[in-house]
Amino acid sequence: MRYAFVSREVKAGLKRNLTMTMALIISVAVSLTLFGTALLLRAQVDRMKGYWYDKIEVSIFLCGNSSLAFTCTGTVTEDQRNAINAKLTGLAPTVQEVFYESSADAYERFKEQFEGSSILANVSPDALPESFRVKIDNPENFDQIASAVGTMQGVESVQDQRKLLERFFQILTGLQAFTLAIALAMLFVTVMLVMNTIRVAAFARRRETSIMRLVGANNSTIRLPFILEAVTSALVGATIASLGIIFAKAYLIDQKLAPNLTFIAFVNWTEVLLLLPWLFLAGIAISAGASSLTLRRYLKD
Repeated sequence: MRYAFVSREVKAGLKRNLTMTMALIISVAVSLTLFGTALLLRAQVDRMKGYWYDKIEVSIFLCGNSSLAFTCTGTVTEDQRNAINAKLTGLAPTVQEVFYESSADAYERFKEQFEGSSILANVSPDALPESFRVKIDNPENFDQIASAVGTMQGVESVQDQRKLLERFFQILTGLQAFTLAIALAMLFVTVMLVMNTIRVAAFARRRETSIMRLVGANNSTIRLPFILEAVTSALVGATIASLGIIFAKAYLIDQKLAPNLTFIAFVNWTEVLLLLPWLFLAGIAISAGASSLTLRRYLKD
């Protein structure tokens, strides 16, 4: 009988405050979509970091005719080149692979990268230095490589490619923080809307609750329908938000972005599906917590 009563009250309450219920559902859906987007962006940044950092190499540029480094006395010699190569290969297992690139090879790769650009007319093969590209086991071990070969004769400079990506990831992290801030602001607005909706519902049904007290209904029986109304609205909103996240993954990422941006490792379906339960948990926690707090004030013992 108690279950039937509570169910009946929840349905009646949702219909009675239909406008407020719809506003609550939309607010929850928007805020949870932003919240889910922030979490998805965080997962995307982590995946991209793992993908690109795994491919990062250390570039060791060798001396050329115009090199000004104190380790350069002219173009790198064969003996210097062999000594540098031996030093690098001796740093295993930190150094996993060593690739040598001549000036001619560097120029050919440069032409492929800037094909059709007017910059090619101003660059000659001699302008691009010889180099070693070194694959290391962990990008954090760059200092070990730099200290080992940075002062060797024939080495002009040692470049950590990780630093080239740090600015890019800083921008993504800032975007992630901005999205999360907006999501938290929307969640706060949702909390206020839940509290206002429950307050209006409690005020409109104050006569009913008074009668229920007179016939011996306990506090949990009186409050439960209000809480379930808010939770039901939040679950509908979380469902809409989840569908929006799934649509973004299936259409925007898989069909539009992934085929054209093949160099980016996008989030997979496992990461997306693991994210969805958090949207429902957040919706339930917000609605139940806000409604309970409001009812303690407007339906006093």
